[in-house]
Amino acid sequence: MSRRQSLPKSSTLQSIPEPIPDLGAGISGRAAEPHPAGRVKHGTTVQALRLLASLAWTLLVLVTAHTTQLLGSPLYVVNKDYYYTFMAFTKQLFGIFIITITQWFSPTTIRISGDATVRGQLARTSDGRLETRFPERLVMIANHQLYSDWLYLWWIAYTSGMHGHVFIILKESLKYVPVIGPGMMFYGFIFMARNWVKDRPRMQHRLQKLAESRHRGPLSGAKGGQSLDPMWLMIYPEGTNLSGNTRKGSAKWADKQGIKDFEHVLLPRSTGLLYCLQELKGTVEWIYDCTVAYEGIPRGAYGQDIFTLRSTYFQGRPPKSVNMYWRRFPVSSIPLPTRSDPSPQESEAFSNWLLARWKEKEVLLEGYARDGRFPADDGQDIEGEPGVGMMKGAGFIETEVKLAHWYEVLHIFSVPSMVWVMVSTIQNIGTSFSTLVRGYKT
Repeated sequence: MSRRQSLPKSSTLQSIPEPIPDLGAGISGRAAEPHPAGRVKHGTTVQALRLLASLAWTLLVLVTAHTTQLLGSPLYVVNKDYYYTFMAFTKQLFGIFIITITQWFSPTTIRISGDATVRGQLARTSDGRLETRFPERLVMIANHQLYSDWLYLWWIAYTSGMHGHVFIILKESLKYVPVIGPGMMFYGFIFMARNWVKDRPRMQHRLQKLAESRHRGPLSGAKGGQSLDPMWLMIYPEGTNLSGNTRKGSAKWADKQGIKDFEHVLLPRSTGLLYCLQELKGTVEWIYDCTVAYEGIPRGAYGQDIFTLRSTYFQGRPPKSVNMYWRRFPVSSIPLPTRSDPSPQESEAFSNWLLARWKEKEVLLEGYARDGRFPADDGQDIEGEPGVGMMKGAGFIETEVKLAHWYEVLHIFSVPSMVWVMVSTIQNIGTSFSTLVRGYKT
């Protein structure tokens, strides 16, 4: 019997010592607290190499992607259809980069399931990849467990072919980060100062563009100009990820509102999501909701303290599994205000709707903490939808974050490479012409 199996049931993960691996300097002993993902898999030297490799790859891709954006920016004054197609292409490149970072430096098992509302929209391909069949336009909401949550949601967009159409609401401070900030501005991301008086007009501007944009081109949707452009708007109603500090803030807010706080999620804030749905009204039919859980986080602990950047990407200790539970809600079923300036009663009705969804998330996450998995729909429709046929639930899908084809990585460098070839060709032609002219004169 192993040491872990022999422990009494009341023992906690934190109290179990584990051996510290030899880190290449003759250091060994016992660790005070084990890690849910097991022992450190890489010594100091390998960790340093992984750090350098990941930094080099990140910088190379960010500079290349931003250079690609700059090369395409003149298209805005030439032809806006070409411009928005080009920027969607560069966003796809960033999505590919996100997948490579996860696939190469923090590979882990992904378990996907959902309820009957997403029946027929989750599938596993013959080579083991996830394929989702979500619509071109949606608003996506999720609980916020870790800083890396958005990486997995962008990968979900990739599995639907929508990784060039992701839009995220971010902190305004990120806009001023060199290379990254300007790149995100090209992507049309929405920056928030967490000051509603200041944020409302800029949100209105960006959301109106998302609600009205119609362009022609290969990345402009199924009907190419006859319908609105694809859009996956990603929102975290909690506003920040779960941690010790944010847990205290959530408890204070719950006390102020006279409601009970949660254990596994933070209380959601409804203002931003409500405003987005109002501005996008009539252009989006569905809200897709994802409940995320990471394997190995003990009750009362916080993922950000366990799955740090170092442990996840450099020590080789990512979560043993990332678990996602999907469901969707028709926007038409949500109590949205009928006017742009909602009454207190209308705002409260929407807040209660959102709070009810988060109570359901709390139940789902409590079930995960108890059973180690989410529920899964494996039922079958009694009657198929017209033109679709019978749909069956996917049950549990176990997969991993990976590209469909290895050569997709090369797409990241395609535009700068083509420009370099064109410039080199023009230079060579110019040199040859000059030599020919000089030879003629002599």
